[in-house]
Amino acid sequence: MSAADPTHATAQVVGGRLFVVSAPSGAGKTTLCAAVRRHFGDLAYSVSYTTRAPRPGEQHGRDYFFITREEFEAGIANNRWAEWARVHGNLYGTSAQWINDTLLAGKDILLDIDVQGARQMLVRFPQAITIFIRPPSMAVLEARLTGRGTDDAAARALRLANAKAEMAQQDLYRHVVVNDDLGRATRELIALLARHRSKPGPNNR
Repeated sequence: MSAADPTHATAQVVGGRLFVVSAPSGAGKTTLCAAVRRHFGDLAYSVSYTTRAPRPGEQHGRDYFFITREEFEAGIANNRWAEWARVHGNLYGTSAQWINDTLLAGKDILLDIDVQGARQMLVRFPQAITIFIRPPSMAVLEARLTGRGTDDAAARALRLANAKAEMAQQDLYRHVVVNDDLGRATRELIALLARHRSKPGPNNR
């Protein structure tokens, strides 16, 4: 596992609020975050950088910024990433400059990252509101990953092993949402953000 250099940590930026959402692969985080973004139309959403190849239907700049491993590693050397991690053999990172500029502008941010990244973000932004999304059980998670059909058996086994390790760290997070029912989990997540937001947004309902 990799970690950002703590000697480059920056102080909490005053302005917008930073919401950090993490979950094991297959727990429904992407779907839940999409619902939150539809509800809060003014909520800024961080698009991560990654070295992995795009999946069918994914677009550069919308789902991820797809970059080379060389470019990513240069960003590590230049302290470009607010957080970064090696996940399933690929590198993922969040732009530190974008986070700082957006918070300074008074905008709230939704950040969708893994547990490794959340730990790093809490060093730079200790006041971040952290939320962990978990499946109701490992059996349900395995069924979801199998039904998704994007990985072979070896890749699914790796994701399940990583999920078990991530779920063991859920106490790191201020809030835990169990995604046993998508509608209920969506309402709970929206309510959490509404409670902590820096100011009402135009699409808050």
